[in-house]
Amino acid sequence: MTLTLILTRHAKSDWADPSLDDHDRPLNKRGRRDAPRVGQWLKDNDLYPEHALCSSAKRAQETLVGIAPDVPAFITSDLYLASPTRMTSVLQAASPDRQILIAHNPGIASFAEQLVTTAPDHPRFQDYPTAATLVVDFDIETWADLTPGTGRVHAFFTPHDLSE
Repeated sequence: MTLTLILTRHAKSDWADPSLDDHDRPLNKRGRRDAPRVGQWLKDNDLYPEHALCSSAKRAQETLVGIAPDVPAFITSDLYLASPTRMTSVLQAASPDRQILIAHNPGIASFAEQLVTTAPDHPRFQDYPTAATLVVDFDIETWADLTPGTGRVHAFFTPHDLSE
């Protein structure tokens, strides 16, 4: 059986109000534009998620709404600024076969790197910019069987890679 993870960093956030707590920052104009473009790419490539795991941060939740507004979601503070170990734990408790996980750097970049057998040949993979998305397949029966270094990269892209 093949399970698919769509690993997306939240889209570009708004820093205009310095009084806002980091957790409460919304998306900026570019972020609100990029998130639906990621969702459209997933639809166009028959990779639309069945379920979402999402950080409780406002910018992550707004990213999810832009990408996959109709997908059932588990919103959790466990993914807010989470480490790769924490992301693994959250994912291992999931059940649908095609998950999107939306979280933050630096954890998400490290998690992506740890998941795959071979990193994609993309100049932005290491720094994982906002709205960057990795689609990775695993030959496992359940997410509980997930182990690092076993994922096959299906795709990696940033909003910059997508046509307007």
